[in-house]
Amino acid sequence: MKGIAWAAAAGAAFLLSGCAHWTGGPTAVAQLQPTRGSTTQGVVQFQQRGDVVVVSGEVRGLKPNAEHGFHVHERGDCSSGDGMSAGGHYNPHGHPHGRHGHGMHHAGDLPNLKADAQGVATFRFEVRTISVGAGPADVVGRALIVHRDPDDYRSQPAGNAGPRLACAVIQLQR
Repeated sequence: MKGIAWAAAAGAAFLLSGCAHWTGGPTAVAQLQPTRGSTTQGVVQFQQRGDVVVVSGEVRGLKPNAEHGFHVHERGDCSSGDGMSAGGHYNPHGHPHGRHGHGMHHAGDLPNLKADAQGVATFRFEVRTISVGAGPADVVGRALIVHRDPDDYRSQPAGNAGPRLACAVIQLQR
């Protein structure tokens, strides 16, 4: 009987530790607005879940059947009309630009968005290089940018993703 009780307790602890990892944490939202001459817009949510941030959303007004660079940028400033006031990629750890999820890369390097035949990108992915609401890689108050071209994941310092189509300031949800 002791073995069964121990196994049940160990199993419960394992399940609870997994639940703690996936409990909902702080959430931030970015309301993407088109830059001058663009029609790209959308809504993106960042939700902290343990040491992972789940990024999900929908972006419209993209070139159909194409990929588009997608990055968190340094400054939460979309005032310039062309998105350049947002500065460069968010890079609190000083890493070279690279592919999200593969080796060293900027905290703000996210996967390319893939638009469907109607120019809509719907997505959900996990990021471990950023955080929501606390820590050295907090994205709250930073800018989110959608680019015209795909990120090539090689060119320094920003992946040769072309002009900025949409910009948003990432804001903590209360």
